[in-house]
Formats: sequence, C-alpha cells, structure tokens
Amino acid sequence: MATPKPGKPVRGSTTGRPVMALLDLLGRRWALRVMWELREPLTFRALQERCGGISPTVLNHRLAELREAGIVELTDGTGYALTEEGGLLVQDLLPLDRWAERWAKRS
Repeated sequence: MATPKPGKPVRGSTTGRPVMALLDLLGRRWALRVMWELREPLTFRALQERCGGISPTVLNHRLAELREAGIVELTDGTGYALTEEGGLLVQDLLPLDRWAERWAKRS
C-alpha cells in the first residue's frame, strides 16, 4: 500500500483531503506508537525494543512511510528522530492524549 498523500485518494476518502491522508497514515498499524517512541532519537534496534512486538519488516515499512511523509528522519549518529514537523505533530496530538486519560477515568 502506497504512503498516503494529500490530494490523492486514501482509505476513507476519494478526495484526498489533507486531514484524511494524515488519518490514513496515522491509522496504520504501529505508526502512532513509532512516532510516540521517537519523542527522543532512537536506533532501529532500540525503537524495535520500545515498540515491543513489532517485526523488523513492519518497522522498516512504517519508518519508510513516516520518512516519506516528512515526519521522521534518519540522523547521522543517533538513528531515527522526529523531524521538526513530526515534533509539531506529536505536540498537536498531546491534547488527544489528555482527553483519552479523562475518558479512561470515566470508563
């Protein structure tokens, strides 16, 4: 499956609206977990360990998609890290994390 891109049809949307492309990308198995763990730079092996249970093949595929989307980058010395835009995206997701915590307390 190709990396979702704004302006192109994606799962759930033939219009390719940017938000739909983003939700398609983030909704892929392990994508959010990989981003969450990359709040600090990690080597491939360390990232795989932090994501417990992810196969190397799936991790490679997810990293390739997130790199193509400009969310993750391969650094010279530390391995993988969020790009500036990736860091902003994680910051924008923090209110969802707070909402989920409140939701968990109500459930």
